[in-house]
Amino acid sequence: MSQFAKNPDREWIKKRLMGASVCIAVVFILLVFRLIYLQIIKGEEYRRFSKNNCIRLKTVKAPRGLIYDRNGVLLVDNRPSFNLKIVLEDARPLKKTINKLSELIDVPYQELWEKVNQFEQKSYYQPFVLRKNISRKQLAVVEAHNFDLPGIMIAVEPRRNYIYKKSCAHLLGYIGEVNKKELESKKYSGVTSGDSVGRYGLEKSFEELLRGSRGGRQVEVDANGRVIRILKEVDPIPGKNLYLTVDFELQHIAESMLKEKAGAVIAIDPSNGEVLAMASAPSFDQNDFIGGVSTVKWKELISDTKKPMINKAFQGEYPPGSIYKIVSAIAALEEKLIDLNTKSVCPGYYKYGNRVYRCWKKSGHGEVGIIESIEQSCDVFFYHVGEKVGVDTLAKYAKGCGLARQTGIDLANELIGLIPTSQWKLKRFGEPWQGGENLSIAIGQGYDLVTPLQMAVLMAAVGNGGVLYKPQILKLVKNSDGDVLKTTSSEITGSLPASEETLKIVKKGLFDVVQGKKGTARIVRIKGVEMAGKTGTAQVFSIKQGEEVDGDKLPYHLRDHAWFICYAPAVNPVIAVSVLIEHGQHGSSGAGPVAKAVVEKYFEIKGLMEKK
Repeated sequence: MSQFAKNPDREWIKKRLMGASVCIAVVFILLVFRLIYLQIIKGEEYRRFSKNNCIRLKTVKAPRGLIYDRNGVLLVDNRPSFNLKIVLEDARPLKKTINKLSELIDVPYQELWEKVNQFEQKSYYQPFVLRKNISRKQLAVVEAHNFDLPGIMIAVEPRRNYIYKKSCAHLLGYIGEVNKKELESKKYSGVTSGDSVGRYGLEKSFEELLRGSRGGRQVEVDANGRVIRILKEVDPIPGKNLYLTVDFELQHIAESMLKEKAGAVIAIDPSNGEVLAMASAPSFDQNDFIGGVSTVKWKELISDTKKPMINKAFQGEYPPGSIYKIVSAIAALEEKLIDLNTKSVCPGYYKYGNRVYRCWKKSGHGEVGIIESIEQSCDVFFYHVGEKVGVDTLAKYAKGCGLARQTGIDLANELIGLIPTSQWKLKRFGEPWQGGENLSIAIGQGYDLVTPLQMAVLMAAVGNGGVLYKPQILKLVKNSDGDVLKTTSSEITGSLPASEETLKIVKKGLFDVVQGKKGTARIVRIKGVEMAGKTGTAQVFSIKQGEEVDGDKLPYHLRDHAWFICYAPAVNPVIAVSVLIEHGQHGSSGAGPVAKAVVEKYFEIKGLMEKK
């Protein structure tokens, strides 16, 4: 065989080497082009990135949802807040930067440094708030010295704004900054340090609806942390807007009638349970709480003997006094212990055992039946009722009327009051129930405690024929584009333990309280409007037997509470009102005029008042 004959193995290796050489050449060419692209075409841009800049992700707060009344009146919105922030990594040297900032904005160095120490464990590239809602003067100073304050930036963020200071305060509530414990517990999804959440009232109850979803920005910053440009942006999603059942015009009247007083007013639509007004006095300014209430202000609020931080509508528990006679009447009539023919003679007192129980009218009411006793609020008649019915049966009917339980309103920390039983007293005090205590309980004295909201719900139920509704405060939920996302409907929680005949008798008595010749609330009559109601005076302390007390001469804190509950018109009512005035003394004069003003205003709003 010739030495020049082709060797198959050598040819195969040659081809392989050729292919590998081509691949290497291609890769080399690609690398050359890539280097040209990076160093020549994009060289200047990437040199700028590498020397001075970096990419940061910044979150953008979502504005909380707005709150309106039932007619679209804006009650709560958001306004721009200028928040001072710092990125620790960019603020080098840190102490020098903080010292310079302290001098410029006139804030103590120690105060700013303590804030920095709170966040030392956080990412050094994560901005956090040094001071919220700085003044425009401070803003101008920081912006003017931008190059002297590396790592310091101004963030414009939405800040809650309660438009009508002190109005609807207990209902709307307020927001406060989330704390470290809450952040660690993951209680609030999507919430980070420096964010605020609902702390009280509607802001707390509907936090999930009101809180929106954060947006974000991918930004390019220089070596001092200053934003050069926005690379990418995702818009935040605003919180949902709430439309309440409350009528702000009616709310304003209720609040104005409580001026200089302590107490509560609740107005409800008897046909569906919608809360038309809910006022508690004294009030407070929710705007004080947004950036964190000062220690001085907080001490002032909690030390106030009139307790402005309590929503007296459903967190105030009071002896009901004579308004409880509605329950006593229902119990006695349903148990067939009295009827329309039952009469009692009231000489102004009733002797039981060795004690004399007095009627509010010293001269007595003479012979009265159930309707006259409700109309004139005769204590003696109801002493007889209490003696016949007894505490345990009374308690059964009271609870059936919605007392000693929550109404179900969508607000936190509702109290339930107290309706005693013989077993309760034995357990609480280790003493048996005494027969004489039945008399006091029947007229709403003794251990009984109720809330103004409970009595509003009860009165609404009497007016509508016996249906107990859950009080509704939210009417509509809309998104930021105005689309309706949710509507609420009435919710029945029970019915009064009373027959149609029983309610007819009770309603006649309540009608005569206002419209009758001897009614205890004749002074609150409204021309052209027939109203049904009940007055009540609740003792704050026990009076010794035989002791005469002039309420006007007593210290304020020992004076009787004043109640008035009503519905109007007397047939097919459109509003039920409960008024409690702390230490207002007399239901007719202390609480009645407040309810009258509320009813008049609502009839005016609805166009139901007779034209003068």
